[in-house]
Amino acid sequence: MIKKQTGFSLVELVVVIVVVGLLAVAALPRFLDVTDEAKKASIEGVAGGFATGVLSARAQWEAEARPSKTNGEEKQNYVNYDGVEFWLTRSKESNGSSTGYRDGYPIGLVDENAGYPTQLTELACVNLMENLLQNPPKVDTVEIAKTNRDVKYSAQTDGDSCIYIQQEGGTEHQFEYEVKTGRVTVTLQ
Repeated sequence: MIKKQTGFSLVELVVVIVVVGLLAVAALPRFLDVTDEAKKASIEGVAGGFATGVLSARAQWEAEARPSKTNGEEKQNYVNYDGVEFWLTRSKESNGSSTGYRDGYPIGLVDENAGYPTQLTELACVNLMENLLQNPPKVDTVEIAKTNRDVKYSAQTDGDSCIYIQQEGGTEHQFEYEVKTGRVTVTLQ
């Protein structure tokens, strides 16, 4: 009995290799796009959680009948949100003049030694993110984020807002918390 060998010809193998190569070339940009879309979705999710934390702290303050503490001669808004005391913005000074802020948005943590914050700092922005979110990503100041690869977001301020910049993958995606209005805005690059 004669055994006949069967298999693929060289031409068939070359055709299969060319087709697989073309598919790989066509699919690679889609996989790269998926990675960028995942980074965008990540920052949108963190920003959404942050906005929810801001509004939840404000809602807690409203539910508790807008508590305040006397700090020096001024009454300052505050709330105990999930076991952490936050200073909140206020719209009027004790003399009735406008502060330029809307009432009840987190501006910093209550620290009995430091008093009410007169301006935003990078550290205040770090503290806000770490304490408003239940499971926050690693966040730190811009200087520390430059050298620590574990930091997922750097926090900086322009005086009126906290700006959080995504550090993963060299993106410049960011979100901004405007303390004056409580608004959280995402900017995708």
